[in-house]
Amino acid sequence: MGRLRKRQMVETRLLVVEDDYSTRELTRNVLEKAGYIVSAVSDGPEALKKIEQQGLPSLLLLDLGLPSMHGFEVAAKVKKMADVPIIILTGMSDIQYVIQGLRDYADDYITKPFNTDEMLARVQRVLSRVGTTPHPPQPLIIVDDHLAIDFAGSRVVLDGESRTLTPTESAILSVLYRHQGRVVANATLMARVWPNEEVFEDRLRVHVFRLRTKLRSEVSGATYIATERGVGYSFVVPR
Repeated sequence: MGRLRKRQMVETRLLVVEDDYSTRELTRNVLEKAGYIVSAVSDGPEALKKIEQQGLPSLLLLDLGLPSMHGFEVAAKVKKMADVPIIILTGMSDIQYVIQGLRDYADDYITKPFNTDEMLARVQRVLSRVGTTPHPPQPLIIVDDHLAIDFAGSRVVLDGESRTLTPTESAILSVLYRHQGRVVANATLMARVWPNEEVFEDRLRVHVFRLRTKLRSEVSGATYIATERGVGYSFVVPR
């Protein structure tokens, strides 16, 4: 792969998936005026293609009643790539889907028609909880001269070698990446990676060990994941 460019910090990017044109454009305009970089598409396959081309968004606003792919199917595919926060856009009659969505995929929901100030506040609240490092506007995230991360492709490229990540490893890495340089508590990691399961730290420890093994550079000796014993883990880029 040759020498990798240093990763550049970029503005927060959001992806809106909504088949109703008026709602889609209203959402896009409100979020862009708030300073976000917004892509907006009308169906699930378009959303997945956009992610493949541009990399992961910092947050996904997702309608459930899409033309050719249900919103839950889109959410499941995205969650296999990484721990992307999701806000469901739903009609007032879809309360059973809201409950299922919050249980399985989503961080919050917005009922349509919505107040734009409330929508913006919910977006800001979710983003404030999940980390401050945005994803760059390309699938391959250049970390340093040795490591690149491709969440959409479920892999890392280390010293020129591509290594596949499991969905759990991708989820753990994405949480740590968004909080890079800061320790993420074990309880926080487990809540993000296994939101609907009762898990114990031993399970987390096994997956972090396997992930760290895949991130260990034989050239530089870096592992990129540091352990704060008894507290949690952090993503650290060697200087």
